[in-house]
Amino acid sequence: MALAAYHLKNFIEAGCDEAGRGCLAGPVVAAAVILPARVRLPGLDDSKQLNEARRDALRPLIEARAIAWAVAIVDPLEIDAINILNASFAAMHRAVDALRIRPEHLLIDGNRFNVYAGIPHSCHIRGDGRFRSIAAASILAKTHRDELMQHLHCEFPVYGWAVNKGYPTLDHRSAIQQHGPCIHHRKSFRLLKEPVAVS
Repeated sequence: MALAAYHLKNFIEAGCDEAGRGCLAGPVVAAAVILPARVRLPGLDDSKQLNEARRDALRPLIEARAIAWAVAIVDPLEIDAINILNASFAAMHRAVDALRIRPEHLLIDGNRFNVYAGIPHSCHIRGDGRFRSIAAASILAKTHRDELMQHLHCEFPVYGWAVNKGYPTLDHRSAIQQHGPCIHHRKSFRLLKEPVAVS
C-alpha cells in the first residue's frame, strides 16, 4: 500500500517518530519532518522494513528534499528521571521546536502523545507504514541514533554497540554482566534478566 502524502489536506503537517525506546543504553532520538506533497523518495517506508543500506541511502534524500526536518535527543539521565514514555514525547517536542517552519498539525507514530502547546496532533498506530512524513521521520531518527551509537561504541567497545545499537541482545547483557553498566546505560531499565548474585 502506498504511503499517504498527508492526513489533513492543505495543512503544514510534520511527521514525528522516535528510535531507541526499547534500548538499554544511549539516548532516545526523535525526528520531525515536513515533506512537500509531491516529494520523490523512492523506496520510502517504515525504517523497520528497510535494511541499513537503504535507510542510509534515503537519509540524505530526505534531508535534502524535506521542507524542514530536525532531530533531537533525550539522554539516559533524563530518561531515568522522567521515564522512557515521557522521554520519547520530550524528544519529539524538541524536534518540533527545532523545525525552521512551524507546522500546523503533528502526525504522531503511536497511540499516545503529550500535547504540544499551540499545535494540534493526531496519533496513528503504525503510522510509519501509513504516512510519508512519519516514515521519513522514522528513518532520520533511526539513522541519526545508529550513528551516535557508533560513536559511543568507540568510547565503550566492550558492549558491542556498533552492532546491537544498545538493544537488549544476549551479547549486550553478557557484557553488562561482565563489566557492569556505564554512564550511557539507563539505570531505570532492567539491564540484566536475572539479578546479579552477591557473594
